[in-house]
Amino acid sequence: MHEFDVGNYTGSGRAKFLRHVGLYGITAERLSKGRSNLEVVQQMLDAGIRVIQYREKEKSGREKYEQCIRLRQMTAKSHACFIIDDDVALAAACDADGVHIGQDDLPIEKARALLGNKIIGLSTHSPKQAQDAVRRGADYIGVGPLFETHTKADVCAPVGLAYLDYVIQNIPLPFVAIGGIKEHNIAEVARHGASCICLVSDLVGAENISAKVHALRSAMDAAFANGKGTVK
Repeated sequence: MHEFDVGNYTGSGRAKFLRHVGLYGITAERLSKGRSNLEVVQQMLDAGIRVIQYREKEKSGREKYEQCIRLRQMTAKSHACFIIDDDVALAAACDADGVHIGQDDLPIEKARALLGNKIIGLSTHSPKQAQDAVRRGADYIGVGPLFETHTKADVCAPVGLAYLDYVIQNIPLPFVAIGGIKEHNIAEVARHGASCICLVSDLVGAENISAKVHALRSAMDAAFANGKGTVK
């Protein structure tokens, strides 16, 4: 068993580590400047990112499985959490640490029945959806898209920072802030209280991923300089 073991985080605390990871990485091979997911994820891991979500909508099932087996080995070696987007069967097949599902995907209850103690994250876009995620047993939620984004074809309109504020004040679950976040606005998101932030195109498309991660962490730390803490 790799050092990151979801079994160490039980019940409502299954995803509590997200409150401390800082950056949450997601794959997007088409935005990675000709590099493979394996190359990009290795660079993210080398730069200290410890949550990787595999999100590839267009690849065949076989290609996704083969990539995820390799990525599971890589994340385990780096003691990182490995999450699969949408596909519960793929998460089980490659022994990922969990799955992240959307509002129109398999219901949380069915995902839990199939994955047991693994992490289940749920994308949310409104206070009602966040409250529903708590009630139905999600381990963490995605909060966004905060800003306009074109990373996904089926994305909804931006929910804005007001929704982030609502979640921070009213929802007890760990969360990842996502959607249109880049180096120029990550400090604003952090100032609102987000300590787990996801970037896609700005990260996987960086010429130097290590330097980009350093710049993003520096921007977050500067935002936290009022005493809320620093990103490790």
